[in-house]
Amino acid sequence: MRHHVLFIGLGGVGQRHLRNLRQLYGSEIDISAYRVRRENTLLSDRLTAIEGGDLEKEYQVAIYDDLSCALLQRPNIAIIANPTSLHIPVAAQALNSGCDLFVEKPLSSDLDGVAELSRQAASEGRVGYVAYQLRFHPSVQKLQESLRLKKCGTIYGARAEVAEYLPGFHPFEDYRRMYASRKELGGGVTLTQIHEIDLLYTFFGIPEQVYSVGGHISDLEIDVEDSATSLLTFRKSCGGILPVSLHQDYLGRPPRRSLLIWGSEGQLLLDLREGTLTYTDTRGKQEVLSDASGHPRNALFLDEMRHFFDCVETRKRPLCNLEDGAASLSIALALLESQKSGKACMLPQPNARAA
Repeated sequence: MRHHVLFIGLGGVGQRHLRNLRQLYGSEIDISAYRVRRENTLLSDRLTAIEGGDLEKEYQVAIYDDLSCALLQRPNIAIIANPTSLHIPVAAQALNSGCDLFVEKPLSSDLDGVAELSRQAASEGRVGYVAYQLRFHPSVQKLQESLRLKKCGTIYGARAEVAEYLPGFHPFEDYRRMYASRKELGGGVTLTQIHEIDLLYTFFGIPEQVYSVGGHISDLEIDVEDSATSLLTFRKSCGGILPVSLHQDYLGRPPRRSLLIWGSEGQLLLDLREGTLTYTDTRGKQEVLSDASGHPRNALFLDEMRHFFDCVETRKRPLCNLEDGAASLSIALALLESQKSGKACMLPQPNARAA
């Protein structure tokens, strides 16, 4: 079957997926796009504008300014890469037209329509993937294996941190225009930096309770929180709680990104800036379990696209389906509610995993 891929949104990450599709499958697939702003800026892999470049000609993309008209061309795959708050309505339209879905993270900026989208995709046998490419990082996968093998023994706690300066996200555009900077588009650190929340969900499941303090503390010209510090408590399968702290901000210069997990037999440190996973035993002896420092960042996006297309071909469950995307979103929204109310928030436990 020849695939026809419809892009909904061709900003920074949309163009990355577009470049990767042409790299992986060349002219073997047809590509179209529904675009509202119709900006034709051609971006490099480093998110800088290529002077004189023409996006539509470079990647042979048929452009439509009406979504219904684009869907009449009968695409079988939709890549949803528009601003977060706009994901669900267009994803629902694409699903109703028979498309499998590749949805950029986070799945949405609220839960409206999320459960319905997930149920419909499941009932109709459609593939629904939410793009958390860090799940394909070699050191993340090694960390997951190490936890499964109880490398740390009994886990006592964890601390995650992600900090990166917002104006450096997209060098090709004014940071004040980005969805990450704007409340109505689903911006703010809690949702934009949701990868860390997804990793905590992957390793520990859904927390029982969260408490978060966040706000706009810098001089950045944005109307969303630029810093948030949170405490998440997970229920252990053997009883008791597992406390996990999470810090997110748009202010980190130089950037920082790490996850530390400690237990009765030592600790595991995932450094996502360096790409390494290090184990330190209780005597202080260190062992590098994974060194992916030379692993190209774009390789994660290529791997997830291969995985998604494999799921489309074989109809198997993707690594992160719509239900998983809804779970990490529900955690992020609980953190936002806690920031707003000043109180801890409880989360329902329908699909909790043992920590």
